Amino acid sequence: MPKVAVEANGLNVIGDAERKGRPAQLFWPWFGSNVSVLGLSYGSFALGFGISFWQALIAGSLGIVFSFLLCGFVAVAGKRGSAPTMVLSRAAFGVRGNRLPAAVSWMLTVGWETVLVVLATLATSTVFDRLGWGGGTATKVAALAVVSALTVLAGVVGFELIMRMQTAITVVTAALTLVYIVLVADEIHWDRVTALPAGSAQQVIGALVFLMTGFGLGWVNAAADYARYLPRRTPGRSVAGWTTLGASAAPVTLLVFGLLLAGSSPGLDKAVAADPIGALTSLLPTWFLVPFALVAVLGLVGGAVLDIYSSGLALLAVGARVPRYAAAGVDGALMVAGTVYLVFFSGEFLGSFTGFLTTLGVPVAAWCGIMLADTALRTRPYDDADLFRGDGRYGDVRWLPVAVLAAATAVGWGLVTNSAAGWLSWQGYLLGPLGLGGTSGTWAAANLGVLLALALGFAATLVCHRAPVRAQEAAPPSAGAGGTEAGPAPASQQRATDRPGV
Repeated sequence: MPKVAVEANGLNVIGDAERKGRPAQLFWPWFGSNVSVLGLSYGSFALGFGISFWQALIAGSLGIVFSFLLCGFVAVAGKRGSAPTMVLSRAAFGVRGNRLPAAVSWMLTVGWETVLVVLATLATSTVFDRLGWGGGTATKVAALAVVSALTVLAGVVGFELIMRMQTAITVVTAALTLVYIVLVADEIHWDRVTALPAGSAQQVIGALVFLMTGFGLGWVNAAADYARYLPRRTPGRSVAGWTTLGASAAPVTLLVFGLLLAGSSPGLDKAVAADPIGALTSLLPTWFLVPFALVAVLGLVGGAVLDIYSSGLALLAVGARVPRYAAAGVDGALMVAGTVYLVFFSGEFLGSFTGFLTTLGVPVAAWCGIMLADTALRTRPYDDADLFRGDGRYGDVRWLPVAVLAAATAVGWGLVTNSAAGWLSWQGYLLGPLGLGGTSGTWAAANLGVLLALALGFAATLVCHRAPVRAQEAAPPSAGAGGTEAGPAPASQQRATDRPGV
């Protein structure tokens, strides 16, 4: 087996010699990062909106598949440009203008990796407590140390190690998750599930938006980071298809089973809010608790690994002048600090989690709409060198996309609410003026702001950004050191010109 060295690539365009593989290989990292048993808990989260099993099934499936389809479309830009997502975004926002969405992306990925490590720590503690091995502070500290070490190691080493880890995690986690489903299948009571009362259209929309933000919209800002290693001749539809399939297959399956379990047991449904994964152990025989801990931790590590890799790239795109592996280390330290706070001091998970997803989901949805429209308008390859030069065709700050992002976010935050997180009570300020019943009305939990931010970002860019894109593509290929439109410079030369933070 060839040795795995620390990846030297950072924000640079991947050279031809390093671009390899087939689009089907995208299945493994995306499946491995989304096969976590946390998907079972989303069944409880969805029913928490006060809707029936069938409503939750439809809303959840649509939310998961559609949001990961957005990831697939963004991944196509990675294949075209062979650069990280937050570098390709510079074509729309300008080199320095892109620091705003890059900062939002960085906060989202650091937040997600923290959430996943928190869940792994809590799940380990719960399992050890049930086994009588002690689930107190010492266990939580040990679990936090092990999970953090695995996550940071993979983030620092980079792409090759991540791809190998994800393949192994996929096989082990999928197999043990299937065993879990078989063991608890007799806990399902179809009569209780089908007796759940139906909710309103607003509640269904709220569940759909929550599933979108919990799955695909949590990944869309990093979707091109792995497709960038594929040859540019790879068919775009294959990139989008394998990304969507790999990412959504496990969550949809787990959601269905999670709905059945939560709908069958009100006690489990309530417990999941406090400890989303640990609560699932209450249904298990003692002999499977250790394998369950393994599947839970591995599944969460699989997601955290992709997050810390992309968060490091996002930090560089914000302007940090450090190597990629150092950026991953910085994010790892923040991840540990956030986990310590949430595990040992906060004492409440679901409210903070929901507020985090919805609040950052709005600007990410707006950015996603802008990025998708910008990608759809382009008919020629990106100019590699100009992605790193403020005086190139993409400009320094492109104020129209920046203004669209700010306006769509402002509108979006005015149409979302987070009743479980008091520090976000300022949101929803447009619900009253628009006649939607205010923050306590029937539309308050629908969180329309996420969908509207996505639509506004896409529509405004598609209409207003066509001429700038045409002007960019009409410009002659740059003669800069970073490469030309005909192809990138050698990898060593690219790294020399890709100064961190440029």
